Amino acid sequence: MKKRVKQSVKDKRNNLNGFLFALPWIIGFLCFSIYPLASSLYYSFTSFSPVSDPVWIGMKNFQNIFQDPLVVKSLKNTLFMSFISTPLNLLCALCLALICARQQKAKGVVRTIYFLPSVIPMVAGTMVWIWMFDPTYGIINSVLAKLGIRGPAWLLDPKTTRWSLVMMGLWHVGTAMLVIMNAVQEVSSSYYEAAKIDGANVFDLFFHITIPGIAHVIVYQAILNLINSFQYFQQVYIIVRASSGNAIGLASGGPANSILMYPLYIFHNAFVYMDMGKASAMAWLLFLVVAAMTVIMIKVTKRVTEGMGGE
Repeated sequence: MKKRVKQSVKDKRNNLNGFLFALPWIIGFLCFSIYPLASSLYYSFTSFSPVSDPVWIGMKNFQNIFQDPLVVKSLKNTLFMSFISTPLNLLCALCLALICARQQKAKGVVRTIYFLPSVIPMVAGTMVWIWMFDPTYGIINSVLAKLGIRGPAWLLDPKTTRWSLVMMGLWHVGTAMLVIMNAVQEVSSSYYEAAKIDGANVFDLFFHITIPGIAHVIVYQAILNLINSFQYFQQVYIIVRASSGNAIGLASGGPANSILMYPLYIFHNAFVYMDMGKASAMAWLLFLVVAAMTVIMIKVTKRVTEGMGGE
């Protein structure tokens, strides 16, 4: 009986010590994650700015969102980046992963070259791309001119601005490449050997062994890229500020608002128009859209993966 009491006291003491060690993280999580989330949810139902107290207005912020043409424009731009840039990034990462997985000589050098752009600071990398896209002095148009092609005004023409962002995105596929490459290397070689004995060609090996074997990794990377594309902000913010001469308080989305992404418009509403209530409502709408698309994507890809496995 005494041993049980001592053991119980010891367990309680260990639990208390564990709780005390975790307490700093718990306090930080409550203060910097839960409280801001709860506050933004409350502010989304209020008329609120940094210079006035919040006033409850119900669903008016959400009604204003769907009546704002710039919200529709920014959503279209964001969806373009999501469903154009994400597949292209994954395809590029997959091709590079297959190349690196089969590379025999100078493996470390080749992988480092492909991965290096991913560790370059976003601000510095974006400024380099702004210079490269310059219609007069940029290296891209200079190369095209030598080939007899007249290059467009990449970041000045609404027809090419979004495609310029897609090109910039292809530069940062190093992380996805390494993850996919490791997944490719983990596929058992016995599957390939058995398939070759049965007369399978290169395409059969790729579509019936490699892709099903790494499908879960591709799905994971697709979900991450999709979420990141809906949070696309830093690059367009830098481009807009650079094109406007770094003007403070300027709300711009590029030529004809062609690169006005949804997060950038949230920023404009919050810190340029000082409408924190509408910005909070837009942020929660973004959260619901991303959550719904993630759930749908997981279910669809699960069925596709099971179908591949069933074959």
